[in-house]
This record gives sequence, structure tokens and C-alpha cells, in this order.
Amino acid sequence: MVGEVLSDRYELEELVGTGGMSSVYRAHDRLLDRKVALKVLHEQYMADDEYVERFRREARSVAALSHPNVVTVIDRGEHEGRQFIVFEYVAGENLKRLIERRGPAPVTTALELAMQIARGLSFAHQQGLVHRDVKPQNVLLNGDGQAKVTDFGIARSMDVQHGMTQTGTVLGTSDYIAPEQAQGQRVDEHTDIYSLGVVLYELLTSEVPFPGENFVAVAMRHINEPPPPIRDKRPDVSPRLEAAVQRAMAKRPEDRFDSMIDFCHELEANLQEAQGTLVSAPAPKGPRTHRQRRRGANPWPIVVALAVLIAIGGVIAYLVTTSTSNSPSTSSTSGGGGGGGGGAAAVHVKGVNAFDPLGDGQEHGDRAGLATDRDGNTYWETEHYQSAPSLGKGGVGLVLDAGSPVQLHRLGIATSTPGFVASIKAGNSESGPFDATVAPQRTVNGQTQYVITATRDYRYYLIWITRLGPNYNTARINEVSAT
Repeated sequence: MVGEVLSDRYELEELVGTGGMSSVYRAHDRLLDRKVALKVLHEQYMADDEYVERFRREARSVAALSHPNVVTVIDRGEHEGRQFIVFEYVAGENLKRLIERRGPAPVTTALELAMQIARGLSFAHQQGLVHRDVKPQNVLLNGDGQAKVTDFGIARSMDVQHGMTQTGTVLGTSDYIAPEQAQGQRVDEHTDIYSLGVVLYELLTSEVPFPGENFVAVAMRHINEPPPPIRDKRPDVSPRLEAAVQRAMAKRPEDRFDSMIDFCHELEANLQEAQGTLVSAPAPKGPRTHRQRRRGANPWPIVVALAVLIAIGGVIAYLVTTSTSNSPSTSSTSGGGGGGGGGAAAVHVKGVNAFDPLGDGQEHGDRAGLATDRDGNTYWETEHYQSAPSLGKGGVGLVLDAGSPVQLHRLGIATSTPGFVASIKAGNSESGPFDATVAPQRTVNGQTQYVITATRDYRYYLIWITRLGPNYNTARINEVSAT
């Protein structure tokens, strides 16, 4: 097909990859004079309505995913009965080739790549899609260190009624397949978490955890065997990172991270630890590995215990702050950290304004104080967005004033519109800029605590909302607490 022109527009220049259902070509878009990637359904499937519909569904599904870590769909078409999808062209290699060429990646590089993949997949999950074929071959690198997830060919809606395949059908690649997927059971976002855990394992060791001679042999190992300890192969990998990979690859979906964004947060904490910038964060939960149990002098349990005590102190501080919401005589700096919190004091932050640099500036700034009035029945909220859950812009936020420069340790948010995504930024002016991200993005559900990793004092903190909850066209912040 090289040399052909599809739909009088796309000239096929080179075959760059082929798979079970389709082939991918580098092509020239004559209309816009640019390089694109064309995915063409194999000829033997053109008469099969199920495969054609699956191919079309991939185009529709990915067209809704506008994210820097997901390959963008540009167009879809048909030429002489041949179905094709047009993607942005990523001029680089896939992650599998990088691993084969360079071997085990440095820990920081592996974590940075895994975090980017996790962000792209988390965004897909928020749109109701499970990838189901997460593997290094489906991650493209653009040459600038940016990873982009591609090939949602067997992606499935989390709504089972709208998915094409049903329980009992096995799809996926054996080296990265989750146990429930290998058994033909129902899949959800935890399936992608497992597969990303395998990808991270391979990034760190340059080996898949369960090699085998055929699909069935490998799948059975995924179902029955625990992954080999990473630190047997990479002693420089921390116990915490090994535990995170073990948790992502837990046999039971409910034993894995609660969501892909939670996995991403743990990866980010590991990256900060590897870079020596981590202040404090709880270690991942989950069963200890055999390797961890047999080490008599392992200091990691002590670190875990200290982190848990710090977390308990933050929760106690939050409860003390909110429980005194109806008492005007309560001191704004009263202690509430408990013994495990190291005597951390509650800080009374005040909502002072909304921050909308990418919009019209009309985000109910006059109601900012309702988020910090110690009354959970009142709230600040964003405007109502017709494009929800998307904001149609980069974000919008609530500005908090600590009264004077202070280094926060934790910030709690209570909301009556759960599911929105926000990070915490900081600066020293009410009007910005807020260049310092002091807590990464996470989903705010009910009452959510952020661990603040600022290394200096700031007077103003910004709750920066980038996506609304799936069931709401606005985001409300009922109450904020800080220590």
C-alpha cells in the first residue's frame, strides 16, 4: 500500500508497524502539508461487522481523549472499503524498543515515564474507558521525553452494557495481562493498573516478570505466581518502590491501588524520594512480600510507622478544626496535630478570591470566604460549565490566604460535589503567579487530605481545579483546613 493515496488526501509513505487487526503507516497529509500516522484495518477483517465496528469505536473513543499523554485522533475515514484512522505522528520510538536498546532504566527515568503513562490512562478512565492492552509497545516517545499512550483498539467502556466484548472473552497481550483479564472476567481501571505495574517492572529490570513459551503458560503465571522481587535484580530500587509495584500487580483487583491517579501519586512520592525532595508521605499499603518478611534488620517498617503517625496527626488536626466550626471562641492556631503529628498546629487559611486567568475572571470570587467560614453547609463554587466534566480551559481555582508566609504540611478539602480533580499551588501574591506546585493532582472525594511538599514559606495557596466531577457541572469547596 506504500505510495497509495487514501481519500485523495493521505499519501502512505512507510509501513511503521503491524498488529493482529491493523497496520500503521507514516503518511503525508496533502491538504495540511504535515506528517500523520494512518492505522488501516487488515483486509481480512473488512467484511466482519464486529471488527469494523470495533475499529470505528476506537476512533470515537480516542477522539474524546485530549491529553498530552494520549496520542490524538485527527480523522477517520473509509477508502475503497478499507477503514482507517488518522493519528498525530509521533516522531520517535516506542517504549519497548527503548528498553531493548538501553536495558534497565535509571529509577528516576522509569518513574517519570510511568507517571506520564498513568496520567494518560487516568484521563481515559475519567472518560469511562479502560485501555486493556497497556504495554511498552503501545507507548510512543516523542524525542523530548514525553510519553504518549496509543492503540486503544481493544479499549472498553466501563459501562458493561456499552462494551462490545462480554465476560468470557480474553483480549490483551500475555506478558502484561491482568489475572482477571486472563480468566475472561470483567475488567475495570484496576486491570490497567496491573498492566502498568508490569510495564514499570520491565522498565526497572528490562525483563518481564513472567516469561513463557506461549500465551496460556504466561497467563497462568500471571494468575498463580507472585512477581519476582525487583530488588533481587536492582538493589538500588527502594523498598517503597518495590512495594508499590507489588501492590499494583496484586492478584485481586481490590488489593491494588484504588485508582490510576492514586498509583500516580505514589509514583510521584517515590520520585521525590529518589530525588531527595520528599518531605513526608505514607508508604503504600498492601501485604508484605516474602522478601520483606525475611529481613530482620530492615528499617523500612519504622519509616512506615512514623509516616502513619504523621498521617493520623493530620487527620486529628482536621477533625479538631471542623468539630469546632460552631464555636467562635476557638483559637485559629490551636494545636491539633497529636503526638504523631509532631505538634503541628492548625493554620486558619482564609478564602480571599477566585483565580481565573484563562477565562473571564467571573468565578464567584465574592464567595471565596464561604470555603473557610467553618460552616460545612456553605461553599464557594466555580461557574456552571456546559462542557462538564471538562472546563474547556486549563483550570480555575480558589485563592487561600494564610495571613503571613508559612510552610503548610497538609491541606484538607471537604466538598459536596465529589470527583473533581485539583492540585495545590503556591505563591506570594493574591493575584499570582502561582508557579510552585506543592501537591500533585488528585481526585477530591468527600473529605480529601493533600500532603504539601513545599520547601519554603508561602502566604497564598491555590486550589487549582482542572476537571469537574463526572456527575456535576460545577465544583464546590465547602470547607478547607490546613496544618
